[in-house]
Amino acid sequence: MGMIILDTARNATAYFWGERTSTIDWCEENYVVSDYIAEFWNCLTNGMFVVLATFGIVNAIKHQQGKRVVALYMGLLFVGCGSACFHATLKYTTQLLDELPMLYLCAMGFYSLVEIDRTISFGWKLPVALIALQTAITVTYIFWVQSPIFHQVAFASTVCASVAFGYRRQCEMTISNRTRRMLQRLLLQGFLGMAGGFLVWNLDNIFCHRLRTYRAHVGAPLDAVLQLHGWWHILTAYGSTYLLLWVHLTKLARQGHDHLFTIRHFAGLIPYITLKSPKKID
Repeated sequence: MGMIILDTARNATAYFWGERTSTIDWCEENYVVSDYIAEFWNCLTNGMFVVLATFGIVNAIKHQQGKRVVALYMGLLFVGCGSACFHATLKYTTQLLDELPMLYLCAMGFYSLVEIDRTISFGWKLPVALIALQTAITVTYIFWVQSPIFHQVAFASTVCASVAFGYRRQCEMTISNRTRRMLQRLLLQGFLGMAGGFLVWNLDNIFCHRLRTYRAHVGAPLDAVLQLHGWWHILTAYGSTYLLLWVHLTKLARQGHDHLFTIRHFAGLIPYITLKSPKKID
């Protein structure tokens, strides 16, 4: 069983959620900030997923932007909630709630890019194939290869396949220069968010002991800035949101609605697509 265990000092059954059963325990010191939350900052920073996803859901429903868009944001919301539960408890069951929804969300994005037209091309065959693939990955991960590396490879492969297929779709379309620039910007922002998150995620794993020394030196509340796994959550929440917007915008452009939409930021922080002349698009 592959394991990443960076905190073994606080793993007693005396704590609120009992003994850790997860195969991963990150660099943040357990039960230091709260007696009820194992990794306080890693749990709290998942709020960025919740905020971005909730805003996306409300905006998609308000402007009738389609059931698939709502479903994608619901998937992002579930990723954030599952991750928060995992970091709060450090239980194996909640670890699966953190990791597996990431794969399912990517599969949903891939489906949306393949079936991008109003007319369904593959009928029931594509959803069945995707469900079978995700089921195989899930069963393999739970019962045979309980290694974080297996999950990371499966997740990265699904993301790369989705982005590659979506970019191919984008290149095939005849769209305005304005729309093409918007798509390229969203894809770049999504890539930078995911790549930046991956960078700090690795730094947190590699330099954990040094980071703990620095956090002890600066003390609360500034030590929270050095919780790099929390920054992974924030950066990937933004990266995922920009990629969902990219999928959404690709669909709108494919269906010839370029003149109806624009991208804005609420309070300068929350990106979203709004239609100039709201109409149902599904």
